[in-house]
Amino acid sequence: MAREKKVKTIDSKSKARTGAAIFRQTLEAQGVDTIFGYPGGVVLPIFDELYESLDKFVLTRHEQGAAHAADGYARSTGKVGVALATSGPGACNLITGLATAHMDSIPVVAFTGQVKTTLIGNDAFQEADITGISRSVTKYNILVKDVKDLARVMREAFHVARTGRPGPVLVDIPFDVSMAELNTEPDEQIRLPGYKPQLTGNPRQIKAAAKALNASQRPVIYAGGGVILANASELLRKLAKKANAPVTTTLLALGAFDQDSELSLDMLGMHGTAYANYAVQDCDLLLAVGARFEDRVTGNLAEFAPKAKIVHIDVDPSSISKNVKVDIPVVGDAGNILEALVKLAEHKARKAWFEQIAKWKKQYPMSYDRKSSKIKPQYVVEQICEATKGQAIVTTGVGQHQMWSAQYYKWKFPRQIISSGGLGTMGFGLPAANGAQRGNPGKVVIDIDGDGSFCMTMQELITSVNYSLPVKVMIVNNGYLGMVRQWQELFFGKRYSATPIKSPDFAGLARSMGATGMVVDDKSQVRQAIEQSLATEGPVVVDFHVDPEENVWPMVPAGKSLHEMKMGPLA
Repeated sequence: MAREKKVKTIDSKSKARTGAAIFRQTLEAQGVDTIFGYPGGVVLPIFDELYESLDKFVLTRHEQGAAHAADGYARSTGKVGVALATSGPGACNLITGLATAHMDSIPVVAFTGQVKTTLIGNDAFQEADITGISRSVTKYNILVKDVKDLARVMREAFHVARTGRPGPVLVDIPFDVSMAELNTEPDEQIRLPGYKPQLTGNPRQIKAAAKALNASQRPVIYAGGGVILANASELLRKLAKKANAPVTTTLLALGAFDQDSELSLDMLGMHGTAYANYAVQDCDLLLAVGARFEDRVTGNLAEFAPKAKIVHIDVDPSSISKNVKVDIPVVGDAGNILEALVKLAEHKARKAWFEQIAKWKKQYPMSYDRKSSKIKPQYVVEQICEATKGQAIVTTGVGQHQMWSAQYYKWKFPRQIISSGGLGTMGFGLPAANGAQRGNPGKVVIDIDGDGSFCMTMQELITSVNYSLPVKVMIVNNGYLGMVRQWQELFFGKRYSATPIKSPDFAGLARSMGATGMVVDDKSQVRQAIEQSLATEGPVVVDFHVDPEENVWPMVPAGKSLHEMKMGPLA
């Protein structure tokens, strides 16, 4: 979605250059200021070249952490994230991170070392067919077989990652390619004749979309993560205001529309607000921008937005009518198309529609037992939001805490929430926070995590300490794999099979790694602990012992429609 940035070319030099030198020079030409990774045998020539610029390199404690950190860096900055790993297990450990980025259309370029070209296919030590393994979880991948192709392939990788529908790209570099010398100028000309993203949008389709919007009585704008990826959040806000149309967002689009606005319906879907879901089910026009109608949003497809004419704006033509048949497709960059729609949109009062929405908001507010003496996880999130004035960059793991974060932190600006959407990757929060903090050194970065999710990548706290990344980890510790336990409670007769978990002393663990650790088991201590963590230099882990069997509400059960939400005991 984002247009390719102009980059420098490699400086001419008279002497021969190794593949490793070309690698470093090409990264510099692309403006790369941070690389997350882990060294190994076949990438030693590359690491030798990086020796003089190690300030750009962040040594993570696992390659999965490197991939997630590159992802968090990319989501929070809008730049391409870069990861580097050795062959075999190193490369394979990137896969979960690449799959996470692929599902959420995040621009990441991963470089992997490979055994010598003469050994490929011979089951050499630490050999893995990483291009084959990663094919389904990357936008593009390639094995470089000749040093003369390296600079061009690297430039192509960045171009593909950042343009059209963004996504991860993997470049596999054999040991002998990085060692080989090139006596001529590197070939830097991008040659991708079959890759031509459609960015402008068909004028006739844009006019049809505007006409449908202007004619509607009960419109809803449904914004997905593509709005943020296209840097089109301000245009979304302008369109909503000019057309006087309410806006609901997906998890990955939170922050694209200010939730303090009267036009905000907040998040829709399985754990979205009741008023967003009811509005979608009753609207006469659904204008989807940069969204893919995935199952956690739509519920029962056959009964999704049954009264609506559907407009779908997306840069990826394969997403159009993939899940939901649309009436007006518009293929192109969200920013370009929203800019055109703003000019064509007409302001409509739609008094009856907003009165109905106001009734839903009053009847079905987001709520929990605020009078409970127990620490409610929702309360923790609200206090984090208040203490940070809603201005922090927040990463999450995956589970109940992710949904409570989405529901109870009030999102104000794009690239504020950094969370695994499509793949639902537990363990994403902490390494992503490291990446976001590295990319935003002056901002407060908070990882709201679960006890189960945090345990998956908690070794990355060592990375936080080693690189003085002052991330603040807020663990919503309920002693369960909470989201799975919730399903077991509601649909499997409370047979909690393998979901109760015992965790280490998180505060003590943090201190052993060089971070600050705190434990909070009293509701009166919650706000003080949050403020103390924010005032403390360096990384901090706060372990909140919350109500163990609190559930996420509302909830659309699997196979049900959006209007068939379970509202919870307080409804």
